[in-house]
Amino acid sequence: MVTTILRLPVVKARTGLSRSTIYLRVAEGSFPPPVSLGGRAVGWIEAEVNDWLIGRINASRKAGR
Repeated sequence: MVTTILRLPVVKARTGLSRSTIYLRVAEGSFPPPVSLGGRAVGWIEAEVNDWLIGRINASRKAGR
């Protein structure tokens, strides 16, 4: 299994969220937490971000019905 790590600019582009909103949702527990890459570098696991996006899409579709 290959795990891809996404850095913040890619996560922002994929989700449409700002940096501050991403970290706020991480603190609330409603967005996947980043993993430490060493030093001050962090990244997000692509599969977790994709699962979060799918969950948001599904929740949006159910709310619209």
